[in-house]
Amino acid sequence: MSRRDWLKLGAAGVAGVSGATVLDLASRGGAREVLAASGIAPRGPRGVAPPAGSHAAHQEAMGIVGMPRPDESFDPTAFLTDFDYGEVTTRADGRVVRRWEIVGLDREIEIAPGVFFPAWTYNGQVPGPTLRCTEGDILQVEFTNAGSHPHTIHFHGTHPPEMDGFEPIVEPGQRFTYEFEAKPFGLHLYHCHTMPLKRHIHKGLYGTFIVDPPEGREPAREMVMVMNAFDSNLDGDNEVYAVNTSAFYYHHHPVRVGVGDLCRIYLVNVTEFDLINSFHLHAGMFKVFRTGTQLDRYELADTIMLCQGERHVLEFRLENPGMHMFHAHQSEFAELGWMGFFEAVDRLAADEGAPVRGHV
Repeated sequence: MSRRDWLKLGAAGVAGVSGATVLDLASRGGAREVLAASGIAPRGPRGVAPPAGSHAAHQEAMGIVGMPRPDESFDPTAFLTDFDYGEVTTRADGRVVRRWEIVGLDREIEIAPGVFFPAWTYNGQVPGPTLRCTEGDILQVEFTNAGSHPHTIHFHGTHPPEMDGFEPIVEPGQRFTYEFEAKPFGLHLYHCHTMPLKRHIHKGLYGTFIVDPPEGREPAREMVMVMNAFDSNLDGDNEVYAVNTSAFYYHHHPVRVGVGDLCRIYLVNVTEFDLINSFHLHAGMFKVFRTGTQLDRYELADTIMLCQGERHVLEFRLENPGMHMFHAHQSEFAELGWMGFFEAVDRLAADEGAPVRGHV
C-alpha cells in the first residue's frame, strides 16, 4: 500500500457523503451539517463545543482508526519521561562514571494498528533508550550485536575518533565498548553508522543522548519526542509518520501538563526519505534553544523545521486549559500519523502526568 493509499484511508469517512448530499446540506445549513452527515461532527446548537474526549473533539476522522496492541516492551507515554542515567560509580579522582549495556536486536514492532515493521533495534525498542548524563561525566557504553547484520553506535558530540562509531564495525555476535567524556552539554543523538546508512537508521537504530549542563536547567516537565517515519512496503517512501514510533498515539492518549507549568521538549528528527520534518504547536508559542548548547539564547516560534539528525530543546507554558494540538506542519505527515495533543489542566490534576525534573 502506497503513501497515497494511506491518505485515501484517512478521507474514508468523508467519502461516504455524496456530492449531491454535500451541496444540499450546504445550501440548507452550512459546513456543520455536512460534517455531521459524514460522521465527523455531531449535530447540535451552534457555538456549543462537542464534549471533551468525543469523536469530534479529537478529530477522530483524521487518519488511522484504532490503536496498536499493548506492547509491554515499549509504551510511548512512559518513553516520554524515561531517562536512563546508567549505572553510576565514582572514580578515585572524583569523576562520575556512567555505564550502559546496549544490545542490537532484530524485532518486529507495530507502528499502526495491524501494521508491523521488521525493525533493527537498540535494546528491543524504537527509539532506543534515552541516555542522559552531565557534562564532564565519563561514559562507558558496552554494545553487543545480537542482530543479523553488522552495526555500530555513533554518538553526536565531541570525543576521540576511535570512539566515533563509524568503525570498528561490530559484527553479529561481537561487542565493543565506547568510552569518552560527555561534552559539550546539549541535546544530541546516537545511531548506527554502518552502510548503507539510511537503511540502518530507518530500520530503527537511533536514540536520544542528553548531556546536561553542570549547573542544570530550570526544573520543568521534560519530555523526549523523536520524530520518525516508516517505509512499510519497502518502496523507498514513508507510509507512516509518528513521534516516538506509534502513529497517532498522542492523539488517542494526550500528554497531560499543567496550565502555566514550564514544559521542556527534547525534540529530535531522525526521519529518513524526507528532507525535513517539523513541529507545530497550537494555541501557544515556544522558545527554541538550538541544539540545546546555550542556555541564554533562544528564539520564539510556534513552528520549527528540522533536517535529518537536527535537534532542539523547546520550552513553553500553556496559558489556557484545554486540548492543544501539536503536529508536523507538513499536512501529509500529520494525516499519516504525526499529530497529537497536550491536555492542559489545573496543577492538581497535572501532578498525575510527567514528573518535574531539573538537574540530576
